[in-house]
Amino acid sequence: MKKHLEVAGGLLFERGKVFAVKRGDSPYPYLAHKYEFPGGKIEEGERAEDTVKRELKEELDMDVHVGGLYACEAFEYPDFTIRLWVYECERKSSFEIKEHEAYAWIAPKDLDEKDWAPADAEIIRAMKRVFGE
Repeated sequence: MKKHLEVAGGLLFERGKVFAVKRGDSPYPYLAHKYEFPGGKIEEGERAEDTVKRELKEELDMDVHVGGLYACEAFEYPDFTIRLWVYECERKSSFEIKEHEAYAWIAPKDLDEKDWAPADAEIIRAMKRVFGE
């Protein structure tokens, strides 16, 4: 049986663009150098919303207000399964990249699911449908 991860991420949308962080090298080639929503694994007994706050502070030194649930997607990778909870967030501070190789603010028309971690791809496709090409 594959390992299962519960993961929470933050959707930041400012000036008409989506915030994305880009992973660096990874033991999983299908995740290396792909964009993702910033966030991380939900700890035992932790609420997903609290995970988003904690992870964005740890990874980006960013303070956020966590709003409502935007999307929840289950995905099966070759090595593990994941359920990704994505919450709308409002940025309350500046930020600094600490654990990723890059970041970008991407207009919805420029979102390309091939550039994103596979678990995020359906959310990206849905965003393009909602916000237009």
